[in-house]
Amino acid sequence: MNADALAARSPIGPESPLRFLPSAIRTPEHPLRAILFGWLTAFPVSMVFALLAAAILPGAKPPEFHVTGAMALFGMVVFSPVVETLVMGAVLLVLLRFLQPTIAILASAIGWGIVHSLIAPVWGLTIWWPFLVFSTLFVTWRERSLPLAFALPICTHALQNLIPSLLVAYGVPA
Repeated sequence: MNADALAARSPIGPESPLRFLPSAIRTPEHPLRAILFGWLTAFPVSMVFALLAAAILPGAKPPEFHVTGAMALFGMVVFSPVVETLVMGAVLLVLLRFLQPTIAILASAIGWGIVHSLIAPVWGLTIWWPFLVFSTLFVTWRERSLPLAFALPICTHALQNLIPSLLVAYGVPA
């Protein structure tokens, strides 16, 4: 299938409010490119949101991780991306039965922001953005392959968590 045909099939097309996202994550064409652009879209923006949240709410409680070393790396880079993507994907599959793709993606991102806010309120202000990207990847790649719809957000999420997990694993203060 050529790029034009894939773009035409994309659930996040030119009329979507999410059209500002890179086409590499809105078109199910190149998996590795989608992972790279997904991470480049999610990580820097979420770090800016984290810095803004810290500046605006300096006394806010950050998330606490009660693991270090290899367990922190495993938990944040393997376990969390797999489990959260399985849950996210299942919820999105249900939402997509009732909602347009853009609304399902936004509902997913907001939901994950709320869930993470229950752990540390300021965290939700940061985390909704990566989940917007992960949800977009899931919805986009579901058109091509359900295994890829799960695999691409898992890989992007693992990359998203890699640097923070290294900081947690080796005791660098937040």
